[in-house]
Amino acid sequence: MNLPRRSEVDEEGTVTDDLFKDPVNYYELDKPATNAEHTLLSGEVLTLRLVGHSPLWGHLLWNAGRVISDYIEEHAEDFVRAKNILELGAGAGLPSLVCALHGAQRVIMTDYPDADLIENLRDNISSTIPTADSGRVFAEGYLWGAPTEGLLTHLEDPLAGFDTIILADLLFNHSEHGKLVTSVWQTLKRTTSSRALVFFTPYRPWLLERDISFFNLARDAGFVVEKVLKKVMDRVMFVEDPGDETLRRTVYGYQMQWDLP
Repeated sequence: MNLPRRSEVDEEGTVTDDLFKDPVNYYELDKPATNAEHTLLSGEVLTLRLVGHSPLWGHLLWNAGRVISDYIEEHAEDFVRAKNILELGAGAGLPSLVCALHGAQRVIMTDYPDADLIENLRDNISSTIPTADSGRVFAEGYLWGAPTEGLLTHLEDPLAGFDTIILADLLFNHSEHGKLVTSVWQTLKRTTSSRALVFFTPYRPWLLERDISFFNLARDAGFVVEKVLKKVMDRVMFVEDPGDETLRRTVYGYQMQWDLP
């Protein structure tokens, strides 16, 4: 995912300039790919391939990705079926794959343009999506805040934009908030029914206010923001991390929509 390594976040929560610079000997040992399972509401189990190593945290299946996937299933008629979907910072692509399995018209999953990350997304598409539907699901490299024409060309009407945009566990990358808002602003269809779904966990609870400052930028850009979900998970992802454990187990869900009459 387009996220800072924890080693690159100082005690004040500031992301250092070498966000995408690999630490010394980071790739000295080639770590093998792993698998993670997710159970759909139907009981069907999806097995996703995770890259073995990623300075962008794409080697994990994040809690917000699981929770937003459940939320998408529960609200498929509103956000998915026959709609065009874009995911930013997709990691293994779980929410996008769930959208494809629930009748989305087009699904574009994106992450930082690292060859291993994008190839892994394509592997998960081929192993999860039936061949007959694979032509409507795409994985692309994309830098947040960059021009979006290459993403929009996948749509039948590139000028229309996406009906639903997914952001799962991206907000602790505070330095990228403005770029994320820019990407949503450039790609979300300008209708009253279009939504950007933003789910996250405050993995550094003392910086929760900085996490949610993303939504102040969203409001300034012309979006209405609404909190739609709060779910406390059974366990934390990073057991040894400091800070309030309940907050570190909590997934918050928000939606953004255009402020239209």
